[in-house]
Amino acid sequence: MTMMAAVVAAGMVPALGMSLATVVRGRLFTPAERSYGKVAWLFGAAFIPEGAVPFALADPLRVIPAGIAGGAVTCALTMAFGATVTVPYGGLLAVGDMGRPLLLVLAVALGALVTAATAVVLKSYARKPAPVPVNAPGKVRRKAAAVG
Repeated sequence: MTMMAAVVAAGMVPALGMSLATVVRGRLFTPAERSYGKVAWLFGAAFIPEGAVPFALADPLRVIPAGIAGGAVTCALTMAFGATVTVPYGGLLAVGDMGRPLLLVLAVALGALVTAATAVVLKSYARKPAPVPVNAPGKVRRKAAAVG
């Protein structure tokens, strides 16, 4: 039952962590990702790991390691706390089937914080393309033409 608790808890973390990251540092995310972050809270709470898929598809080299880091912390804490889950579904919605539910929620919260912090740090140091100078050679400048 402790192993199942670790699986369920780690499955909630990526979506919750990425949702938190969109709230903490919204400028690192596109408007579509920020609006999806509002929905991903529910996915994470219900143990639907697919809530993090849009983020991972947009930036896999930063989002996947962040989810792995948060999931690893959550698994380790869940096992150390001795939390249990008797059903392999539901996430926080199955709180009636959990042993030590407060400790499980604490492990999930800490894992989500690790995921969010890792995602923010990795996205902050992402390489951005250098801006093209106005008078760069080879750059075509067109004058606006009046239509009419």
